[in-house]
Amino acid sequence: MPETAITAPKLRRALTLWDLILYGVIVIQPTAPMSVFGVLSDRGRGHVVTTILIAMVAMLFTAISYGRMARAYPSAGSAFTYVGQEINPALGYVTGWSMVMDYMLNPMICVIWISQQAHVFAPAIPYWGWAGLVALVFTWLNVLGVRTSARINTGLAAGMGAVIVIFFVAAARTIFGGAHDGIAFFTRPFYNPATFGSGAVLGGTSIAVLTYIGFDGISTLSEEAENPRRNIPLATVLTCVVIGILSAVEVYAAQLLWPASQPFPDETTAFVYAAGRAWRPLLAIVGFTLVVANFGSGMGAQLGAARLLFGMGRSNALPKSFFGAIEPKRRIPRNNVLFVGFFALLGALAIRNFGLGAELLNFGALIAFMGVNLAALMRYYVREREKKLVNLIPPVIGFLVCLLLWLNLSRTAQIAGAIWMLAGIAFGAWKTRGFRGELVDFSIPAEEES
Repeated sequence: MPETAITAPKLRRALTLWDLILYGVIVIQPTAPMSVFGVLSDRGRGHVVTTILIAMVAMLFTAISYGRMARAYPSAGSAFTYVGQEINPALGYVTGWSMVMDYMLNPMICVIWISQQAHVFAPAIPYWGWAGLVALVFTWLNVLGVRTSARINTGLAAGMGAVIVIFFVAAARTIFGGAHDGIAFFTRPFYNPATFGSGAVLGGTSIAVLTYIGFDGISTLSEEAENPRRNIPLATVLTCVVIGILSAVEVYAAQLLWPASQPFPDETTAFVYAAGRAWRPLLAIVGFTLVVANFGSGMGAQLGAARLLFGMGRSNALPKSFFGAIEPKRRIPRNNVLFVGFFALLGALAIRNFGLGAELLNFGALIAFMGVNLAALMRYYVREREKKLVNLIPPVIGFLVCLLLWLNLSRTAQIAGAIWMLAGIAFGAWKTRGFRGELVDFSIPAEEES
C-alpha cells in the first residue's frame, strides 16, 4: 500500500529562534568582512565601515521580503516557492534553478578554500586528499541530522566569537595605547574628507553586500523550525542586523590599526596583517579562524542546499523519487545531502579556483533576491485593496539594489550563469514536453509540531 500524505515521513521541527539565528550567522560567517577588507578599503578609499553599514540597510529590505514571504509560505523551497506561488510557476522554476546554482556552489567554494589552506600547512597531503576529507566531513555531519548540525553551529560560533573578542581586546590596547591625531583619527573610517567620493563609496558598497549573502538560507529551514511563521522572519532580519553590526565593528578596528593611507602587503589577506599589528600571534590565529569559518559556512550551505533540492523535488521540479525523499529514521533529505556533498567534491577537484566559484555564486543569489522582492510586492501591495507605502518601499528598494549588483557582475559570471539557466530551461522543456504539461506542484504540506 503506498504511503499517504499522513503517513509519509516529514521533516522534524527541532530548530528554535536561536538555532536559526546561529545557522544564519554561521552560513554568512561572523568573520565575513575579513576576507574582503582589503578590497573594500581600496575600492571605498578607506570608507570600509560606511560601505558595510550602507550594505546592511540595503540588504535589510530584501531580508524583510524574505521574512514576510516565509510567514506566508513556511516551505523548504524558499524563493522557489514564493515566486512560483505569487508570480508564475515557470518563473518560480527559473528562480529555483538559479538558487540551485547558488546553493550548490557555496559548499564547493568552501571545500576549495579550506583544502587550499590545509595543503599549505600540511603539503604532505595533496590537495585532492584534503578536498575529499573536507567534503566527507561536511556530508557526514549533515547526515547525522538537523539537531547535530545545530549543535555544531553553536560550537563554531563560540570558537569564532572567542577569536573575535581576542582581536577586539588586542586592537583596543594598541589603538588607545598609541599616538594619534585626535578625534579625526577615530572618524576617518566613517568619513574622510580627503578621499570621500560617492562613486567610490557606492562601488565599495556593491562589494560589501556580498558580506550578507547567505541569510536567505534560513528560509529553507521553514519546515524544521519551531513556530516558523514567527521565527523565520525574525531570524532572517536579526541575522542581517547581527552580521552588519559585528562586521562594522570588526572593520572599524582593523581600519584604525591599518589606515587606508598605508598600502597592504597583500590585499586579499589585509585583515590578517591588520590583526597582526595589534598582536603578532593573531596572524596565525586569525588565519586558522578563517579556516574554521569556512568550515561552518560550507556545512551550513550544504544543509541549505539539501533543503532547497528537497523543496524542488517534492514540488516535482526535480525527480521526486530521489530529491523529494526523506530518510525515515533521522527525518532528513539524506539523498540530497549526499548529492550536494558529491557535487562539492567534484567541483572542488575540477575548478580549484575560489574567486571564480564565488563570482558564479552571486549570479544565482541575486536572481533569487530579486524574485523574492517581486513576490513580496505582488502579495502585499499589488493584490491588497489598501495600498500602503510600507508594503511598497522595502521590496522595490530591495529589487533595485539587487538588480544593480547583478548588472555589475563580471562577464565570466554572466556567461556561465546564462549557460546554467539555459540548461535549466532545456530540462524544463524536456520534462513538460515543450512546456505543455504541468511544470511544478507548489502545494505545501500542513505544518507539524512533532
